[in-house]
Amino acid sequence: MYEHFFGLKRKPFELVPNPDFLYMGGAHKKALTYLNYAVQEKMGFLLLTGEVGSGKTTLIRDFVNKLEQWATLAKVFNTKVNFEQLIAMINDDFGLETTGKDKVALLKDLYRFLVDEHAKGRTPLLIIDEAQNLTPEVLEEVRMLSNLETQETKLLQIILAGQPELAATLSLPELRQLRQRISIVCHLAPLTRQESEAYIFHRLGIAGNQEAVQVAPEAMDGIYSYSNGIPRLLNIICNFLLLTAFTEGTRAISREMVDDIVKELQTETGGGNSREATAGKKALLHALGAPLSPEERNVSAAPASDPHEGEWKVRLLLKDMSLRIAALEKQQSRLQAQDLDDMKRRLEIVERSLPQAGEGKRAPVAPPVSTHKEISAQQASGPAPNQQKNDAPKKGFLERIIGAVS
Repeated sequence: MYEHFFGLKRKPFELVPNPDFLYMGGAHKKALTYLNYAVQEKMGFLLLTGEVGSGKTTLIRDFVNKLEQWATLAKVFNTKVNFEQLIAMINDDFGLETTGKDKVALLKDLYRFLVDEHAKGRTPLLIIDEAQNLTPEVLEEVRMLSNLETQETKLLQIILAGQPELAATLSLPELRQLRQRISIVCHLAPLTRQESEAYIFHRLGIAGNQEAVQVAPEAMDGIYSYSNGIPRLLNIICNFLLLTAFTEGTRAISREMVDDIVKELQTETGGGNSREATAGKKALLHALGAPLSPEERNVSAAPASDPHEGEWKVRLLLKDMSLRIAALEKQQSRLQAQDLDDMKRRLEIVERSLPQAGEGKRAPVAPPVSTHKEISAQQASGPAPNQQKNDAPKKGFLERIIGAVS
């Protein structure tokens, strides 16, 4: 909607994990290096963690898009399942038949497939995203998949990606064998203040115009403060800022604009808690699943298991729709005012050009139609002096109009 106004080819701050927009901060570069190294060296298990919205899925998609042809990939994103359902999804993504087969048959099929791939010189890779949803029992079963190996190498490389709760689950005593199997652990930390600024202009550049907006330094400080350096929150805040700037017809982002946007978001997500701004910030971060600082965790707001979390997310969507509608209404109003101004200018030009055109070119004016008696009377006595005086301006005006038209 606002792309043309800012000179953009597409929206820069959508929440879809699009690897085209991947910004390689320090933590992301390190994680991507680890992913490539672990797969190439066939190290078995790799653990990738990060807060909600930190860019795990975007990073994984970029990694998958750049995989060499020698890798055979299976991806699992629905992890609220038991192990039999999980192994069925794994086999299905590898292209194996799963209909009517129990756990034992599924495991036999998987083992034969892995041996065949190894014989062909290929490396099967399993990526389990949102792995924090797996129960300890299922995770222990996943560990057993790493026992599928030859004397020289592991037959299956496994990447477990999830939120920090996954690391907490893996610390349980009953999962110590799985912990020992994990060769590499990497964590996607939030972006720094400098990285957050680079992230914003990186996405604007990918969208078509890195100079689409001018962000005051204090405004950038506000964006970073409210987002905690989480890419998803940066996207949400910046998208609302672009909508607001478009509505106001400006390319300059001020700190006041940032504060107003976040205040509205806090009201939408935090139920309008005006007694303490930090409580509203916590509600906003929690509604989006973002991490909280120790100070924010001490502020009483919505509990982690609040049943209204889905309602907050709906309110965020409604806020986005309301800003877009307001921007469209403002745009329509500006267009109507511009049309009215154009019409006034055209009318003034025509009015100014009429006397000039009339003086430069005069068209003959047809004489008025008169009766025989009137003609005879005029010939006998001539026109009355007053009548001559009143008719002269009208005649001249008509002549100027006709001359301008012709």
